[in-house]
Amino acid sequence: MRLASTKTAAALCGGLLLAMSVPASAAVDAKLLDMLKANGSITNAQYSELQAELARDQKDQQIARQAQQETNEQIAATAKKTDTLSAFDQKLAWAAKTQFKGDVRFRQETVHNDGVPNNKDQDRQRIRARLGAYTEINSQVDTGIRIATGSNDDARSTNQDLNNYFDKKSIWLDQGYIDYHPDAIKNLHLVGGKMPQQWVSMGDIIWDSDINPEGLAVTYKYPLSGSTELFGSAGHYTLKDNVDGEGVQFKHDLRLYAGQLGGRFALTDNLKLTLGGSLYAYDNDDSSACPTTGTVTAPCALAVNGNSPGEQFKLYEGFGQLDIGGLSVPLSVYGQIVNNDDASNDQDTGWLAGVKSKFYGFNVDYNYRDVQRNAVVGAFTDSDFANGYTGSRGSKLKVSYELDKNFSLGATYFMATSDQTNASLNKKDSDINTLQLDAEAKF
Repeated sequence: MRLASTKTAAALCGGLLLAMSVPASAAVDAKLLDMLKANGSITNAQYSELQAELARDQKDQQIARQAQQETNEQIAATAKKTDTLSAFDQKLAWAAKTQFKGDVRFRQETVHNDGVPNNKDQDRQRIRARLGAYTEINSQVDTGIRIATGSNDDARSTNQDLNNYFDKKSIWLDQGYIDYHPDAIKNLHLVGGKMPQQWVSMGDIIWDSDINPEGLAVTYKYPLSGSTELFGSAGHYTLKDNVDGEGVQFKHDLRLYAGQLGGRFALTDNLKLTLGGSLYAYDNDDSSACPTTGTVTAPCALAVNGNSPGEQFKLYEGFGQLDIGGLSVPLSVYGQIVNNDDASNDQDTGWLAGVKSKFYGFNVDYNYRDVQRNAVVGAFTDSDFANGYTGSRGSKLKVSYELDKNFSLGATYFMATSDQTNASLNKKDSDINTLQLDAEAKF
């Protein structure tokens, strides 16, 4: 009896060890149970108990398989949904890579010009609204599109007078360009279309800030040690197609060739210097004179707004700015000088010198300029100083304060003396003083 019990126990242990050696999902094997029962290793009661355990295991395995199947179906559904969302995201990828920028400005302007009959002041209210969309097409291509208000298509102004019985205001295409910057050459940009100015300006006697040239340009920056870098740009811009009336090839167009070289240098931790030079050369400008009869629209040519009739232009510019840190307030001194090498007389030079700073939240910018009659192109010079005329000199003072985030108030005062806006009164000099009060919101 003891021997049989020992054999039974040994067989049972062997069966259990064998059962433990199989996967956990099949802890008891049905064939093993039959073998153990057949050779008398287990009793009927033990057989029934182990068979019940086998049934429970099989049921658990079925439940596990069902759960796994449901999980696989959920994973497949999720993957399918993810693929769908990815395709949707790809279609809207431009939205994630597009920045919308704009501003709205309300202006109260008063102009006093003693070169007009009766010295009447001009008071008017004006608005400017601009909206741009700037998109990263891929890692090498960006685009920009901007629309803006304007009383007409004047390149120098996006202001719109509040006038004409609440009529709707015009919207113009202000920018539209493609910027290609190849990964293979870092900091190189090829820009085509109607674009922001691709040159550096330290004043506005050559270029009004609202002008967006049209054509093809290339810019490049070459970083040196620390904060020092060299920069340059070149461009071919078309101003008037077939200006001489002799053909539609490029050689008959009024064109601008622009080139600039400069550098930004860290002299010390508190002194930063920017220096550069520019060339703006016009081709076929001898054929761009305004007509003497018929309808004349302004600007109909380059030589307008104070320039001598039929004037030609090849402008050489030097510019610079010194930024001074380590003071109680930041301070920058800047300036530019320009000479028209193709001027027909000695009225060929213009210069500007200014200083700007910020204290107690106020941004302050002051400059003085003297622009002779043929020193710059009258069609492109600052439209606000001396009513946009060359042959003028005087001061510009601008003060602004950010009242809240992206919302500022400002005032600009122009104190100009001009030789070219008073022909009707035959006066040598006339004072043109302009006050502009602005409220501007940016987004």
